[in-house]
Amino acid sequence: MNETLQACIAKYPELSACREDIERAFQAMRDCYADGGKLLLAGNGGSAADCEHIVGELMKGFMSKRPIPPQMREKLSQFGEAEGGYMADRLQGALPAISLVSHTAIATAYANDVAADMVFAQQVYGYGKPGDVLIGLSTSGNSRNVIRALQVARALGMRTIGMTGSDGGEMKRYCDVTIRAPYEVTPDIQERHLPIYHALCVMLERHFFGEKAG
Repeated sequence: MNETLQACIAKYPELSACREDIERAFQAMRDCYADGGKLLLAGNGGSAADCEHIVGELMKGFMSKRPIPPQMREKLSQFGEAEGGYMADRLQGALPAISLVSHTAIATAYANDVAADMVFAQQVYGYGKPGDVLIGLSTSGNSRNVIRALQVARALGMRTIGMTGSDGGEMKRYCDVTIRAPYEVTPDIQERHLPIYHALCVMLERHFFGEKAG
C-alpha cells in the first residue's frame, strides 16, 4: 500500500473500506496527467468548496517543492535576468485542475437560460477531452447536476470518479471509480472526503514532483 494512503488509513481506520477505490482513483488521475490530460471537478454546497480545495492543492505546491523545468526558466530569461529570475523562482509545477463550480457567469446564465441541472454538463462538454478525468462530489450520490456532468463525461470518453457516502446513490452507475465514505450523514461524509482527497493530492504530487518538502 502507498505510504501516504497507509498513513491516512492509520489516522482514519474507517477509510480502510475505501482503500481499493482510493488506489484506483489515484491510478486514473495519475494516468490522466501522465498523458497530458486535466481534471475537472463538480459538486454542490460543501462539496463545491471541496472542489475548490482540491484545485488549490493540485495547481501549486502542496507538500513538496515544485520547481519549474530548466527550459521554462530559460524561456523566461528573455524578459531580463531580474524579471525572468523573479518569475522562475515563484512559478510552481502544476497538475491542471478546473473547478466547475467557480464560473459564475456561465453557471448563472445557463441555469437561467437553459437548464439548471445542465450547468456542469455544459462545462464538461466545453472543457472535456477523451482521457481527462471528472470528479463528481455528492454526499447523497443523487445530485442531478453532478449526474448530468458524469453522463456527458462518459459520452466524451473521459474517466469518471465519484466521491459519495456509503450508499453511492445513482451516480455510482456513471463512475469508473466510486469512493464511498462509510457514513450516511452529510457532515460525517464530508469530514472523511477531506482526508481522502488530501491523500490523493499528496500521492499525485510525490509521483510527479518527488518528495522533497516545501
